[in-house]
Amino acid sequence: MDTSIRRNTIRWNTETISIVIDFSDSAPARISEIALATRRAGLDDRTVVERLQPLVEVMVLGDGHALSNTRFSHTGVGARLRYREHSVSTAGDGRNRLSIVQFDEQTNLAVTSLFEAFDGVAAVQTSTTVTNEGENPQIVQMVSSFATGAFLARGEEMADVSLLRGRSEWCGESRWAWIELHGPDGLPEINTTLHDHDARGTLTTVSKSTWSSGEYLPTGVLENRETGRALAWQIEHNGAWRWEVDGRRDAENAVSLVVSGPTDIDHQWNTSIGAGGHFTSVPVSFAVSDAGYEGAIAGLTAQRRAMRRRSVPDAHMPVIFNDYMNALMGDPTTEKLLPLIDAAAAVGAEYFCVDAGWYDDGGNWWPSVGEWKPSTVRFPDGGLERVLSYIRQKGMQPGLWLEPEVVGVKSPMAGALPPEAFIQRFGERVVEHDRYLLDFRHPATIAHLDRVVDHLVIDEGARYFKLDYNVTPGSGTDLDALSAGEGLLDHNRAHLAWLDGIIARHPNVIFENCASGAMRMDYAMMSRLDLQSTSDQQDYRLYATIAAAAPASLVPEQAANWSYPQPNESDEAIAFNMVNGLAGRLYLSGFLDGMNEHQLALVSHGVDVHKDIRADVAASEPFWPLGLPGWYDDTVVLGLRSAENTYLAVWSRDDGQQSIELTLPSLAAAGESIEVSTLYPVTLGDWHPTWNAGSSLLTVTPASAGPSARLFRLAARA
Repeated sequence: MDTSIRRNTIRWNTETISIVIDFSDSAPARISEIALATRRAGLDDRTVVERLQPLVEVMVLGDGHALSNTRFSHTGVGARLRYREHSVSTAGDGRNRLSIVQFDEQTNLAVTSLFEAFDGVAAVQTSTTVTNEGENPQIVQMVSSFATGAFLARGEEMADVSLLRGRSEWCGESRWAWIELHGPDGLPEINTTLHDHDARGTLTTVSKSTWSSGEYLPTGVLENRETGRALAWQIEHNGAWRWEVDGRRDAENAVSLVVSGPTDIDHQWNTSIGAGGHFTSVPVSFAVSDAGYEGAIAGLTAQRRAMRRRSVPDAHMPVIFNDYMNALMGDPTTEKLLPLIDAAAAVGAEYFCVDAGWYDDGGNWWPSVGEWKPSTVRFPDGGLERVLSYIRQKGMQPGLWLEPEVVGVKSPMAGALPPEAFIQRFGERVVEHDRYLLDFRHPATIAHLDRVVDHLVIDEGARYFKLDYNVTPGSGTDLDALSAGEGLLDHNRAHLAWLDGIIARHPNVIFENCASGAMRMDYAMMSRLDLQSTSDQQDYRLYATIAAAAPASLVPEQAANWSYPQPNESDEAIAFNMVNGLAGRLYLSGFLDGMNEHQLALVSHGVDVHKDIRADVAASEPFWPLGLPGWYDDTVVLGLRSAENTYLAVWSRDDGQQSIELTLPSLAAAGESIEVSTLYPVTLGDWHPTWNAGSSLLTVTPASAGPSARLFRLAARA
């Protein structure tokens, strides 16, 4: 890594990525170029468009925008910041750091931009710290974590650029779509030269409350389809966030990106920074590529692996069976569980998780959560302890569902905990769907949940937790906070600190992130937790799109896709279910105890395949030969590329038997040496995979009409 400063330019070069930052006495620092290290940013200044987008945007009450609008690419503080100093360091964990300090004389705010890059990873994590060096407090309404105008080079046009954005909702997660910046949903060209100032519109994406991926995914990509240049980013926060793409008048076709956590205008977030005080924004990572959106997502995939915790028990991606989805659905009893445990063990599951309802004596588990004591009614003979012991006897590790952040309105804990331990507004507890929400800033909340987890691990022997989160508190809590959004952000951060604590105390436990399917699928959570349930979708045919798209947001080894084959289904339906799981992290459910030997063999074979390929999956990069899937696509394809093998999950969802052609240019160099094999299933109809070395084309033909799926492997012949 090297850094140099010449002509008011900072050039920060790591092994894999290069960033150029310009500044002057009359202008704030701004990123003028981001590139892969192979291109060495800034060496050819003729290609660089002059950038006017400041490195940092800060909105302060009483100051506002430099140009009146509702976007954040023209804040007053951002325009007035001036370079003070910068420093470079290398940490022992393989991180390279660049820190740039700027100062605004009008508000006396010092702003520090931190860039961190792992060795060998073509991505950077950024955050911003604002420090008040004056005597008067400042009310801050927005702080950017990442802001840049460094996307288009000279001669490139905004008309060639598209934004890739993902919508998400319960059971309809990970629905990606392209928006052309000069298309009907993009940014209109209004002739800013004639008007002599910038436009005021913006292409904005905002999350609400604590479901960080409940409406939109916290990941986006800008791609120039003419040049292949792409910039991808992800917001690593378990709460509210915002990002915007704006047109600017820097030069013809200029564009800027501003990414932040919660803001005043969107989330009722404000914070007061007193004399000597400071505030740090939520972290954001970005990656750049010359290989289009897939290359940029590959950069984020490497970043996600570099930043995530790797627990010992989850290192080999054990197969989890969970009794909920399309099975017991929150109604576990000893009588129902024991045969399911037998069946799960028989097909090769390594963990068995008892899902919701294990604590409920009244038959209505939803409003009674919070005390987390095992039911005596559901488990009359030997209690829950007998069930968990039986799981261990069958060679599996036991797990339990837990929704720690809520207390049901009918739970004893609703009156046992102090009022201040709950999220509230105007002195009243927030209630959502018969639940109160705990405030993790309060020590009583932490003490209660620490006791719960410690008891379940130490005394009950739980080695797996499915951490669910099914309701949100709205804008937040105004108790002991300047604003509801400030209270919520502090709660979000306290929640992460609690997770860090229980993980440190129980390193032999696997922790799943559920959040009502995938409503909080972000890398604040996933840098800590082991796997993510990618949906609550109960229709296996619809799940194909979710499973195929999940690796755009998660490393494949964390993308836990439900596979819930049923005894009343056809062989092709069972195989379709299993391919859903094999496309990432196999997560089993379904009434396996009702299956015949033939059906169990089909499921067991899928489990064996998962175990054979899971090491490859954990080192793979995702790609999409037909593009990221559309919700209604008849054919869905996901590729996972490792050093030695390429895996293709192919789903056919229509009633036809048309051939499917997949172009795989990454295998062109291997030519005739490529061998294609069907990994799963091998006992059903052959799809006759055919490899054409000259055109790098794989052709497969579904064996029968109706929904069906196959998993293929392409590898060089031995």
